[in-house]
Amino acid sequence: MATILRALSYQHQWLYDGISRLAALAVGGEGRFRQLALSGLAIEKNTRILDLCCGAGQTTRYLADRSDHCTGLDVSPVALERARKAVPGATYVEGLAEKTPFADGEFDLVHTSAALHEMEPRQLREILEEVYRILRPGGIFALVDFHAPTNPLFWPSLALFLGLFETRTAWQFIDTDLASLLQEVGFRECKRELHAGGSLQVIQATK
Repeated sequence: MATILRALSYQHQWLYDGISRLAALAVGGEGRFRQLALSGLAIEKNTRILDLCCGAGQTTRYLADRSDHCTGLDVSPVALERARKAVPGATYVEGLAEKTPFADGEFDLVHTSAALHEMEPRQLREILEEVYRILRPGGIFALVDFHAPTNPLFWPSLALFLGLFETRTAWQFIDTDLASLLQEVGFRECKRELHAGGSLQVIQATK
Protein backbone atom coordinates (compact mmCIF):
# COMPACT_ATOMS: atom_id res chain seq x y z
CA MET A 1 0.00 0.00 0.00
CA ALA A 2 2.69 2.45 1.01
CA THR A 3 4.73 1.72 -2.09
CA ILE A 4 1.77 2.33 -4.40
CA LEU A 5 0.78 5.64 -2.82
CA ARG A 6 4.38 6.78 -2.65
CA ALA A 7 4.95 5.97 -6.31
CA LEU A 8 1.74 7.73 -7.32
CA SER A 9 2.68 10.86 -5.37
CA TYR A 10 5.99 11.10 -7.24
CA GLN A 11 4.45 10.35 -10.64
CA HIS A 12 1.74 12.98 -10.26
CA GLN A 13 2.98 16.38 -9.09
CA TRP A 14 -0.53 17.53 -8.20
CA LEU A 15 -0.88 14.63 -5.75
CA TYR A 16 2.52 15.26 -4.19
CA ASP A 17 1.76 18.97 -3.85
CA GLY A 18 -1.61 18.23 -2.29
CA ILE A 19 -0.11 15.89 0.28
CA SER A 20 2.63 18.41 1.08
CA ARG A 21 0.16 21.24 1.59
CA LEU A 22 -2.04 19.12 3.83
CA ALA A 23 0.88 17.97 5.97
CA ALA A 24 2.24 21.53 6.22
CA LEU A 25 -0.93 22.80 7.87
CA ALA A 26 0.54 21.60 11.17
CA VAL A 27 3.13 24.41 11.02
CA GLY A 28 0.97 27.12 9.47
CA GLY A 29 0.99 26.23 5.79
CA GLU A 30 3.38 25.20 3.04
CA GLY A 31 5.07 28.59 2.69
CA ARG A 32 6.09 28.56 6.33
CA PHE A 33 7.12 24.90 6.21
CA ARG A 34 9.40 25.49 3.23
CA GLN A 35 11.19 28.28 5.08
CA LEU A 36 11.36 26.79 8.58
CA ALA A 37 15.00 25.76 8.24
CA LEU A 38 15.97 29.23 6.95
CA SER A 39 14.74 31.13 10.01
CA GLY A 40 17.32 33.54 11.35
CA LEU A 41 19.89 32.86 8.63
CA ALA A 42 21.67 35.78 6.98
CA ILE A 43 21.24 35.05 3.27
CA GLU A 44 22.61 37.67 0.88
CA LYS A 45 22.55 37.93 -2.91
CA ASN A 46 26.08 36.52 -3.09
CA THR A 47 25.47 33.62 -0.68
CA ARG A 48 26.36 30.35 -2.39
CA ILE A 49 23.48 27.96 -1.71
CA LEU A 50 22.87 24.31 -2.51
CA ASP A 51 19.33 22.95 -2.22
CA LEU A 52 20.13 19.28 -1.70
CA CYS A 53 17.51 16.80 -2.97
CA CYS A 54 15.62 19.79 -4.33
CA GLY A 55 12.83 17.81 -5.97
CA ALA A 56 10.59 19.99 -8.09
CA GLY A 57 11.96 23.18 -6.53
CA GLN A 58 9.37 23.73 -3.81
CA THR A 59 11.95 25.29 -1.48
CA THR A 60 14.42 26.30 -4.19
CA ARG A 61 12.07 29.14 -5.14
CA TYR A 62 12.52 30.77 -1.72
CA LEU A 63 16.29 30.31 -1.83
CA ALA A 64 16.58 31.69 -5.35
CA ASP A 65 14.56 34.76 -4.32
CA ARG A 66 17.21 35.58 -1.73
CA SER A 67 20.42 34.61 -3.54
CA ASP A 68 21.76 34.92 -7.08
CA HIS A 69 23.91 31.82 -6.56
CA CYS A 70 21.42 29.02 -5.87
CA THR A 71 21.95 25.46 -7.11
CA GLY A 72 19.49 22.59 -6.87
CA LEU A 73 20.68 18.99 -6.88
CA ASP A 74 18.50 15.91 -7.28
CA VAL A 75 18.89 12.38 -8.59
CA SER A 76 15.62 12.54 -10.55
CA PRO A 77 15.73 14.12 -14.03
CA VAL A 78 11.95 14.37 -13.99
CA ALA A 79 12.00 16.37 -10.76
CA LEU A 80 14.77 18.61 -12.08
CA GLU A 81 12.83 19.36 -15.24
CA ARG A 82 9.86 20.42 -13.11
CA ALA A 83 12.18 22.56 -10.97
CA ARG A 84 13.67 24.29 -14.03
CA LYS A 85 10.19 25.27 -15.21
CA ALA A 86 9.03 26.38 -11.76
CA VAL A 87 12.22 28.20 -10.68
CA PRO A 88 14.29 29.18 -13.73
CA GLY A 89 16.48 31.49 -11.68
CA ALA A 90 18.46 28.62 -10.13
CA THR A 91 21.07 26.26 -11.58
CA TYR A 92 20.31 22.54 -11.54
CA VAL A 93 22.55 19.50 -11.34
CA GLU A 94 21.59 15.83 -11.57
CA GLY A 95 23.46 13.70 -9.06
CA LEU A 96 23.58 11.72 -5.85
CA ALA A 97 23.44 13.52 -2.52
CA GLU A 98 26.18 11.29 -1.12
CA LYS A 99 28.49 11.84 -4.09
CA THR A 100 28.06 15.34 -5.46
CA PRO A 101 30.20 16.87 -8.24
CA PHE A 102 31.04 19.94 -6.17
CA ALA A 103 34.41 21.11 -4.87
CA ASP A 104 35.49 21.20 -1.23
CA GLY A 105 34.09 24.26 0.52
CA GLU A 106 32.04 25.38 -2.47
CA PHE A 107 28.93 26.49 -0.57
CA ASP A 108 28.06 28.88 2.24
CA LEU A 109 24.74 27.16 2.91
CA VAL A 110 23.41 23.68 2.17
CA HIS A 111 19.68 23.15 2.69
CA THR A 112 17.51 20.07 2.51
CA SER A 113 13.82 19.62 3.20
CA ALA A 114 12.14 16.33 4.15
CA ALA A 115 14.63 14.17 2.26
CA LEU A 116 17.01 12.60 4.76
CA HIS A 117 14.34 10.26 6.13
CA GLU A 118 14.35 8.47 2.76
CA MET A 119 17.95 7.31 3.20
CA GLU A 120 19.35 4.07 4.60
CA PRO A 121 21.50 4.64 7.72
CA ARG A 122 24.82 4.18 5.90
CA GLN A 123 23.69 6.45 3.07
CA LEU A 124 22.53 9.05 5.57
CA ARG A 125 25.97 9.24 7.16
CA GLU A 126 27.63 9.46 3.73
CA ILE A 127 25.37 12.38 2.85
CA LEU A 128 26.20 14.22 6.07
CA GLU A 129 29.92 13.70 5.40
CA GLU A 130 29.49 14.98 1.84
CA VAL A 131 27.63 18.07 3.04
CA TYR A 132 30.44 18.74 5.49
CA ARG A 133 32.97 18.45 2.67
CA ILE A 134 31.28 20.89 0.28
CA LEU A 135 30.56 23.53 2.93
CA ARG A 136 33.13 26.24 3.60
CA PRO A 137 34.43 26.56 7.18
CA GLY A 138 31.71 28.41 9.07
CA GLY A 139 29.09 27.35 6.53
CA ILE A 140 25.63 26.22 7.61
CA PHE A 141 23.73 23.00 6.98
CA ALA A 142 20.02 23.76 7.45
CA LEU A 143 17.38 21.04 7.33
CA VAL A 144 13.84 20.15 8.25
CA ASP A 145 12.63 16.58 8.59
CA PHE A 146 10.59 14.18 10.69
CA HIS A 147 11.14 13.61 14.41
CA ALA A 148 9.50 11.36 16.98
CA PRO A 149 6.65 13.46 18.45
CA THR A 150 7.10 14.79 21.95
CA ASN A 151 3.35 15.39 22.17
CA PRO A 152 1.48 12.03 22.11
CA LEU A 153 -1.44 13.66 20.29
CA PHE A 154 0.72 13.95 17.15
CA TRP A 155 1.67 10.26 17.00
CA PRO A 156 -1.49 9.02 15.20
CA SER A 157 -1.23 11.52 12.33
CA LEU A 158 2.51 10.96 11.89
CA ALA A 159 2.12 7.18 12.01
CA LEU A 160 -0.65 7.35 9.40
CA PHE A 161 1.41 9.58 7.12
CA LEU A 162 4.51 7.40 7.38
CA GLY A 163 2.47 4.24 6.91
CA LEU A 164 0.77 5.50 3.75
CA PHE A 165 3.48 7.51 2.02
CA GLU A 166 6.89 6.59 3.41
CA THR A 167 9.15 3.56 3.67
CA ARG A 168 10.77 1.82 6.63
CA THR A 169 13.71 4.24 6.45
CA ALA A 170 11.43 6.97 7.83
CA TRP A 171 10.78 4.90 10.94
CA GLN A 172 14.51 4.29 11.33
CA PHE A 173 15.14 8.00 10.88
CA ILE A 174 12.88 9.18 13.70
CA ASP A 175 14.78 6.87 16.04
CA THR A 176 18.07 8.51 14.99
CA ASP A 177 19.68 11.25 17.06
CA LEU A 178 20.50 13.39 14.06
CA ALA A 179 22.16 16.17 16.04
CA SER A 180 24.60 13.70 17.58
CA LEU A 181 25.30 12.16 14.20
CA LEU A 182 26.07 15.59 12.75
CA GLN A 183 28.50 16.25 15.59
CA GLU A 184 30.20 12.90 14.95
CA VAL A 185 30.76 13.97 11.35
CA GLY A 186 32.39 17.20 12.54
CA PHE A 187 29.64 19.81 12.72
CA ARG A 188 29.46 22.14 15.71
CA GLU A 189 26.76 24.37 17.15
CA CYS A 190 23.93 22.04 16.11
CA LYS A 191 20.85 24.09 16.95
CA ARG A 192 17.61 22.11 16.93
CA GLU A 193 14.02 23.29 17.20
CA LEU A 194 10.94 21.08 17.28
CA HIS A 195 7.61 21.93 15.64
CA ALA A 196 4.16 20.35 15.24
CA GLY A 197 4.18 18.62 18.59
CA GLY A 198 7.74 17.50 18.06
CA SER A 199 6.93 15.63 14.84
CA LEU A 200 9.20 17.95 12.82
CA GLN A 201 12.75 18.98 13.63
CA VAL A 202 14.70 21.92 12.27
CA ILE A 203 18.48 21.77 12.60
CA GLN A 204 21.05 24.41 11.73
CA ALA A 205 24.56 22.96 12.04
CA THR A 206 27.76 24.93 11.55
CA LYS A 207 30.94 23.53 10.00
